[in-house]
Parts: sequence; structure tokens; C-alpha cells
Amino acid sequence: MEIEKDFVFRGLSAPIERPARIHLLGPLQHLPGKWTGKGFNQIWRPFHSMNPDHFLELNLTTENLEVDRIPGTIPNRGFLQDDISLVGLHYLQQIKDRNVDAGIHVEPGIWVTVPETTNPNEPTTVVRMASIPHGTTIEAQGTASTIDHAPTIPPVSINPFPIGFPSFPITFSESDLAIPTNFRSPPAQLAGITQPMVDDPNSVLRTAIAGQVITETTILKISSKLGVLSAPDAGGGTDNIAFLAGTAAGPNALAAKVDATFWIETVKEPSGHILHQMQYSQTVLLDFNLLSWPHVSVATLRRHP
Repeated sequence: MEIEKDFVFRGLSAPIERPARIHLLGPLQHLPGKWTGKGFNQIWRPFHSMNPDHFLELNLTTENLEVDRIPGTIPNRGFLQDDISLVGLHYLQQIKDRNVDAGIHVEPGIWVTVPETTNPNEPTTVVRMASIPHGTTIEAQGTASTIDHAPTIPPVSINPFPIGFPSFPITFSESDLAIPTNFRSPPAQLAGITQPMVDDPNSVLRTAIAGQVITETTILKISSKLGVLSAPDAGGGTDNIAFLAGTAAGPNALAAKVDATFWIETVKEPSGHILHQMQYSQTVLLDFNLLSWPHVSVATLRRHP
């Protein structure tokens, strides 16, 4: 997945050259490299012509993530304001179910930083652009911040809710591991998965950093929903192939919204060695049968020297 060694982004000549605002990698500076680690994945899948009409898949995961810098700066010409230049990274993410050694996700994508703009009036932002082989592309934009300690990772729920009404969650019996069902992953795939993990997938992240000395955390908080994170007011979204989007009768499984938080942590080990660790929690809302069904993925990765 390497870019050709002599490839460098540069703006081509314009009738009148104007200086563009150039922003460095900034909060993305620790992302380049090879990362590996483990995590947990949960997804409600539609089940055609069955009662119930849904299936709960649960996976313990292993992950490989490669991130490389895009050489040069990426020019964006402005009409209502001066030109800007983006600075970015390209990546390839690969995830397997570690109980059955089956691939469940591959994602090529790009991260970029966007400098402060006047039209629209937005601060510096970060953007993740991703292609999902099931037939969805996402543009998730948001803000970055840095703290000098470990992050506070909030709980996350897998309970679906009526589309547009997240305050009215619905509990289904498949999420109770004590209740046998054919509409949940089979036992061989559930080895190592506990009820607290299903109740709150983010508990996996909190367990992973318990007892660690984290001296700095960069927080990347992004969303495909316009304006959901105060910035940006414009931009972002998801797009789906026709099969997922469905018809006026309803979607098969429309990826309607993506919210994700990445915590890039500087960890000081007992030996004094410093390393970089990445944790993330992502929720994709899949809309079908009048409900929004959360698809939650979490992982803790470490960057190889």
C-alpha cells in the first residue's frame, strides 16, 4: 500500500498564485506507523423473513493498522475564501475474529487536517474518509484536543431505538448471554466474551488501560452528522449502495450515522520506556425495520517501533 517514492502532492499553476493556508499534521502526528492489537466488535444484523428479524453478532478481534503520510500538501481552491492546503495520511485497517480466525473488516481510508476557515467559519478540524467493502463510504469530521493524563472513557450502549429517538432504547433478549438463542453468534465464537462487555463495549477499553501511567492523550472526536460536535457546521455524511439504502418500503441496512472517538495515548511503562497506544470506540447506526441498531467497535492498539 505504499505511495510511489517520487510522488509528492503539489498545486498546479493558477492564473494568479496566492498563498494557501498550510496546516501541519498537528494532532495526527503520532498516527504514522504500524499498529497491532485486540478489541471487541458488536453488530445487529437484519434477518430476512425470520422472527425475530435481527441477529446479534459478537466478535473478539485482532487488528492490524498501517498508516503512512501522504507526501506534500493537498491543495483545495477557494471561491468564497482564500485557498487552503490539507495535510494527510492514508491507512489500511484489517480486522479478524480471533476465535475463528475469520476476516470481518477491511478498510482503506485517509485522515487529513483542515486549517481554520472563514467560509464556513470553523476552527481547525480533522477528517477521516473511509471506504467499507459492504457498500458504505463515510466522511467524518470533528475536533482534536490534548490532555496531560489518561482519558475518561464513557459507557456506550448497544440497545437499538426508534429512528430519530435515541432517548427511547429497546432491550432485546439476544443481548443477554444467559438466554439461549439461535439469533446470536454461536458458542464457539463467544469464547472470552462476557456480559459486562456486551452491556458496555467501552468497558474493554477501560480494562486495557487500568493501572497504566498515561502522561498525555490526544483525543480525536469525529462524526458524520453535520454540526453534531459543534464543528463543523457543514460537511460529513455517509453514502450507501442501493442494496443497503433500499426503497420507499425501507432500507435493508442503511449506515445512517457514524460517531467515533480516538484516544492516542503516550504510555510510560514501569521500565521508563515510552510508547504510543491508540484506543478507539466507534458506533455506526444501521437503520432497518424502523429502528436504528448500534454497531459498536472498540480496540486497543500499540505502535511498533
